[in-house]
Amino acid sequence: MQTSGFREGGTLNRITQHALPLSGALILGALAAGRVAGVPWLYAALMTAAALVAGHPIAVRALRLLARRRFTIELLVTIAALGGIAIGEWWEAAAVTFLFRLGGWLESRTLRRTRAALGELMALAPETARVLREGVRMDVVPMEVRSDDTVVVLPGERIPVDGVVLAGGAAVIQAMITGESIPAEKVAGDEVYAGTVAEDGMLEVRPTGIGADTTLARIVRRVEQAQEAKAPSQRLMERFAAWYTPVVILLAVGAFIVTRSVELALTLLVIGCPGALVLAMPVSIVAGIGRAAREGVLIKGGQHLEDAARITAIAFDKTGTLTTGRPQVVRGRESSDVLQLAAFAEAGTTHPYARSIIEAANSMAAVAAGIHDAREPAAADTRTRVGRGVIAHRDGRRIAVGSRRLMDELELDVPTELAGDVSSDARIGATTIFVADGAAVVGSLGIADAPRPGARAAIRALRTAGMERMVMLTGDSIAPAAAIGAALQLDEVHAELLPEDKLAHIRVLQDDGHVVAMVGDGINDAPALAAADVSIAMGAAGSDVALETADIALMTDDLGRLRDAVRIARATRSNIRQNVAIALGTVVLLLTGVLGGSVNMASGMLVHEASVLLVTLNAMRLMRR
Repeated sequence: MQTSGFREGGTLNRITQHALPLSGALILGALAAGRVAGVPWLYAALMTAAALVAGHPIAVRALRLLARRRFTIELLVTIAALGGIAIGEWWEAAAVTFLFRLGGWLESRTLRRTRAALGELMALAPETARVLREGVRMDVVPMEVRSDDTVVVLPGERIPVDGVVLAGGAAVIQAMITGESIPAEKVAGDEVYAGTVAEDGMLEVRPTGIGADTTLARIVRRVEQAQEAKAPSQRLMERFAAWYTPVVILLAVGAFIVTRSVELALTLLVIGCPGALVLAMPVSIVAGIGRAAREGVLIKGGQHLEDAARITAIAFDKTGTLTTGRPQVVRGRESSDVLQLAAFAEAGTTHPYARSIIEAANSMAAVAAGIHDAREPAAADTRTRVGRGVIAHRDGRRIAVGSRRLMDELELDVPTELAGDVSSDARIGATTIFVADGAAVVGSLGIADAPRPGARAAIRALRTAGMERMVMLTGDSIAPAAAIGAALQLDEVHAELLPEDKLAHIRVLQDDGHVVAMVGDGINDAPALAAADVSIAMGAAGSDVALETADIALMTDDLGRLRDAVRIARATRSNIRQNVAIALGTVVLLLTGVLGGSVNMASGMLVHEASVLLVTLNAMRLMRR
């Protein structure tokens, strides 16, 4: 059910732009003719003309939708206006149609302002890009930038493409992408995003995303889709409204049968319009999602917004979520042979441990030893055992790198002196990784990852916000997981989990009555993310997968944004409740006034339209930071 045909744009909208002032002018002329000149027939003719001018598109739309068995507010207004003309209540007929059109126009303007945040985002993209092409500097429109161009960004200019900094350095304001107000220092090798501003330095950038393929464009596209996605309560309200209109018509018919008062029956039709009620939810959801986007939180739709407002338990992955995701080899670096073997196997994987092992191997000058360049993957038939480790082959020998569980599954005996490394690593919060060459476990490495800056404060803020349980679900070893869990004061730590184990823990939380959010992004998080009521990805800027798959995507790695997401979701839920109360309260007051004889058709429509505008303005409060 539509609240007003004039909110959908198109021909009716264009007609409205002229019909509304014309109808108003006819009403003024009618008042002058009747009350100043004293010409009753002219008064009636001009009022009727005003009603027809303003009411024609209303009636057309009402009949068109009625043909599809949809009972709309326009149908109620049309019946009321025609009835007013039929019984000689010309002023009421003109006032009802004029005010309905005026309310729709004001509502459309307000909603456009609510959605304007996205337009403001797109307006951030510069109109020209300065590129070096075949040694020549030239200005082109951003869509014409080539992937082999070098984009030059001067101090104070907006960056026209997504890309990687080749040279130069600058503090880049990227609040429009990440919601982070503090400029980020960008140097060679760092990623930059279209629409952000190089505040105080020059950058040369290699494009990686152009035009519609930029992070900014994807954000706008995603938010537009999210704002159109309906929440469960919104769909429920629309089903309610579909039945509500026929009930109002029957109520008006019943009132006429009992009282024989046509005016009372028509007035009941007018005040029964559920416009504010139908609008109460979508306008708040649109505003809430827009506000979240401005703060670097992408919420996929109304349903996920409502779910986020109900979260009572959060499960976190450890590596890359609660920790920096940049673990370091803290023991075993002196054993270059072991380190090199591990680097060889890990070269074909993307696990955070792989990077630390390879970096450590390179720093140990293993390359210089001429044995193997750890930066160039050379392992054949590399296979990852999710949650356990990796297996590769070299010169016909199997090289395995991973947890004690992997060694046990491969039926490899871990020497006593190496098994003792687990407890010594645990004391420093490190994970022990065993390295096997063929049938022998030849060494181990200790790897540790630090908690993410601000993680403890974020956990504390979430607890203050009412989160009842916050747990860590990780495939990592017990000792380092426990160390991180204790540092962040989590309620529970579950370690050495396989993907199906994480899913089982999510189910347990749900069985305990919690609405569960899962925060993670690894392959082994996929089942748990799918099972959670709300899946949340971090650091989504520049990640198509995170933007497309997560219910909520935090554009930065700042866990504090999680608190923002919950806060905005709850504020939106509260706003929806306020709007529903305003809508229902208005109907009750008007009904009481009509039955008490203090509200007529025109004043009823005025109050009705005022309530529509009020819920819209109330929703716009969500857009304020």
